[in-house]
Amino acid sequence: MIIPQCIRPGDRIAILSPASVVNPDYIDGAARLLAAEGFEPVVMPHAKGPASGSFAAGDADRVADMTAAWRDPSVRAILCARGGYGCNHLIDKLPVDMLLADPKWLIGFSDISALHALCQHAGIVSLHAPMAKHLTEKGAGHYCTETLLRILTDGLPVEYMTPHDPRNTCGDAEGMLIGGNLAVINGLAATPYDPLALPGRKILFIEDIGEQIYEVERMLIRLRLSGLLKDVAGILVGSFTQYNPDRNHPDMETMIARLFGTPAPCPIAFGFKAGHTDDNLPLPLGAGARLTVAPEGTILTLCAEQEADLQS
Repeated sequence: MIIPQCIRPGDRIAILSPASVVNPDYIDGAARLLAAEGFEPVVMPHAKGPASGSFAAGDADRVADMTAAWRDPSVRAILCARGGYGCNHLIDKLPVDMLLADPKWLIGFSDISALHALCQHAGIVSLHAPMAKHLTEKGAGHYCTETLLRILTDGLPVEYMTPHDPRNTCGDAEGMLIGGNLAVINGLAATPYDPLALPGRKILFIEDIGEQIYEVERMLIRLRLSGLLKDVAGILVGSFTQYNPDRNHPDMETMIARLFGTPAPCPIAFGFKAGHTDDNLPLPLGAGARLTVAPEGTILTLCAEQEADLQS
C-alpha cells in the first residue's frame, strides 16, 4: 500500500462534493480553517452545485471535479465536503492509473467509504476522517481535527487507546485496516472494489447511521455466510447512531456481540470513537494495523505496512 506524502504549509487542498448536496456554509468554513492552518484551499467548480436531485451535482460534474483535483500536481490532498449518497456512481469512472500516477490523501467518511474502497483497490492509503461540517462547527481545536492535521502533516504511525468494554473479546490481531460505513461495504461486496476481498489478513472497522438493528444484523450475517470475513483477524466497532432498540436486542453493540459469540472467533473491540458523531477519530484505511484488546483497554496502532511487519 502506498502512503501519500505528507502535506506542507502552502500546499493546496481541494474541497469537492462527490455525493449529496452540501450546505455551502460548511464548505466556506472548511476553507477558512484550512487557510488559517497555512494551506491553500481550492473549492472545486461543482462543490456547491448546481444540484442534481439529491446529489451535489450531476455525475459528470462530480467526476470532473475529482478528476481535475487528482490530476492537478499542486493539489496534495482532497477533502470531501459531505457523504450522504452518490459515490458509488463515480468509482468505476475514476481510473486506477490516474490515482497511482500521483497518490494523494483522500479525506472523508460515510458514503466516502466507496472512494476509500477505490483507493484500497488501487493500493493507496486514505483517511476515514471528519469533513466540512465538523471542521466548520468544531474548529481547529477539536482533538479529532488536530489528529487529522497531524496525520496529514507528519504521517504515520498513530496510536489510539479506548477504555475496556465488557462485550469485548480480548486478543491480539494484525492486518490491513479496512472498512468504514457498513452499508457501503456491504453494497460493494463481491465487486472489484470489495475491500474484504483484498489479499492478506485484515482488521475490519464498521460504523453506520440510521440502520436499524435487524438491518445491520442482516448485513453482517450476509458477509459471514458469503465467506468474506474469513481473513478478518480483528473487528473494530465504531459508532452506530440514529436507530431504535428492538424486542431482540437492547442496542446495536449487544446484537453484534451475540452474533459473533462470546468469546468471538477473533478479537473485537467495541466503543471506538469513529463514525457519525463529533468524536470521529481519523483512520488511515489501507494502513498496517495492530489491534490489542485487553482487560485494561484497547490499543490500535496504525503505521506503514512494512513498518508493522504484518503477517499475511
